[in-house]
Amino acid sequence: MEETPVGKKLVGKISHYFTKIGVGVVELSDEIKVGDKISIEGATTNIQQTIDSMQIEHENVQSAGAGQSIGLKVRDRVREGDLVYKLE
Repeated sequence: MEETPVGKKLVGKISHYFTKIGVGVVELSDEIKVGDKISIEGATTNIQQTIDSMQIEHENVQSAGAGQSIGLKVRDRVREGDLVYKLE
């Protein structure tokens, strides 16, 4: 089993990506909020960015928690199954 580096916490995974609008849908397993730095990682994905805004059901929210799905504007293409980490 791979060790997760210190300062990196799994918070969810990508369930869908909307190519035209550059938005990834994240199924959360933990809480994140606007302003958090995240890393999205997968077989061909490695993106680090700060969350500028996120939405639930097309409504802007400041934070979201486990069990919720959020829409997140991403800098580059992400893929279903990519893991989303919060950087400490």
